[in-house]
Amino acid sequence: MESKAFFRVEDLKLHFRTQRGIVQAVDGITFGLVKGRTLVIVGESGCGKSSLTRAILRLLPRNVHSYQGQVCIDNVDIMKYGNEEFRRKVRWLQLALVPQAAMNALNPVLRVEDQVSEPLLIHKRAASKKEALSGTRDIFKLVGVPIDFLKRYPFELSGGMRQRVAIAMALVTQSPIVVLDEPTSALDVLTQANIMNVLKKIKEEFQTTFILITHDIATSSEIADDAAVMYAGQIVEFCDAGRFYKNPSHPYSQKLMASVPSLREDKELAYIPGQPPSLLDPPVGCRFTDRCPRRFDSCKKEPPLTELEPGHFVKCWLYQ
Repeated sequence: MESKAFFRVEDLKLHFRTQRGIVQAVDGITFGLVKGRTLVIVGESGCGKSSLTRAILRLLPRNVHSYQGQVCIDNVDIMKYGNEEFRRKVRWLQLALVPQAAMNALNPVLRVEDQVSEPLLIHKRAASKKEALSGTRDIFKLVGVPIDFLKRYPFELSGGMRQRVAIAMALVTQSPIVVLDEPTSALDVLTQANIMNVLKKIKEEFQTTFILITHDIATSSEIADDAAVMYAGQIVEFCDAGRFYKNPSHPYSQKLMASVPSLREDKELAYIPGQPPSLLDPPVGCRFTDRCPRRFDSCKKEPPLTELEPGHFVKCWLYQ
């Protein structure tokens, strides 16, 4: 999509093998992202957002059926790396992850200082344990975790503090790209706001490129520069965040925004009838056809990805 993008994904596919058949979780995803910008990927549960995270970071389960495409960082295709080379050169150094459930990601029997400093030692970003702990203290200050929490275990921290520790772990090696998989989904509203403020501060200070996976459209608007809408394993709209939140083009995007309450206007909330299609056997043609209020005969065929204006892409027959 963006030829000069710092981070580029082209025709990325990740299909899983199950007893019921092949799950097309990520099916031909393409997008580009300029350095220092934040991409928010939104969509219903089950649309493939977390699978896209796995595909980008190569955190693959054993039942992979097919995994192909291009993932480029600064014009280098990291999909060509072997697993060991990917681990040494990419994971944590160029691509880092803030997982959905911080408690599940943190080792309950290790102090948080040991867990956050470990990537610095493994990737030789620190010459000694003392230097690694010094870097850990610096990053804790940045994300707003009190220094005396270094000696605590994960179960001694609140949900918000554990999430900050997970963010610190992703940032400690100064990775230029950080993927956040539903980082605020299990937190209360005030803690969500605090976490988003931390991310905005990091973005401003370090020009970190964030990819935020979420179903919370309202919260994501706090940090978004670009927006991608996923549906049934595909991106159906990609555009500037301001355009998406004010005037989306794809019928599915329009329905999503119509379902979000607003403080500034009195509107009747909309809903999307029906259920998302099964990724075991997705519909032929446009995957939103069965639920779309604007469908017509051409929707029985696979829609092309149309560029409405520079940087704004829509996968829909309405704009042909």
